[in-house]
Amino acid sequence: RLGARGAVAALLIYMSAFTVRQTELAIKFRFGEIVRADYEPGLHFMTPLINNVKKFDRRILTVDYPAEQFLTSEGKILRINFFVKWRISDVSRFYTSTAGGSEEVANRRLGEIIKDGIKTVIARRTIQQVVAADRSEFLGEVLEIAGKKVGNVGIALVDVHVKNI
Repeated sequence: RLGARGAVAALLIYMSAFTVRQTELAIKFRFGEIVRADYEPGLHFMTPLINNVKKFDRRILTVDYPAEQFLTSEGKILRINFFVKWRISDVSRFYTSTAGGSEEVANRRLGEIIKDGIKTVIARRTIQQVVAADRSEFLGEVLEIAGKKVGNVGIALVDVHVKNI
């Protein structure tokens, strides 16, 4: 009898504790509603069966996008291949704006935002200006344009790199 009670108590303690690693962000839910999202790394507790926890990667993620075509100010087509480095900046906003924290959804939305930024920057330049321009200046403009929009998704752009033009 005492063994069964001890086992039940141990199971409840096990179900009520969770660990957040240094490389993770965590959200605690109560019946599907976000209760808390500001956990420091370490051991934390929750009420089993009422609360649940979902964890996300805090590290910088890299996404490689296939080559896309963009028009210059003179109507010439450029094929640009790029990759993006990003991380989650606001885990609650990330969760709600990406269908439950889907990295795939975030990558798609981020790709569209970056493509719009590149399109805007290239459309103001000739092919000669794009090819001859300092890449850091060009990408700085893309980061500035896209950086404002990605905050709505709960992510922060770390870097955008053009692999080839």
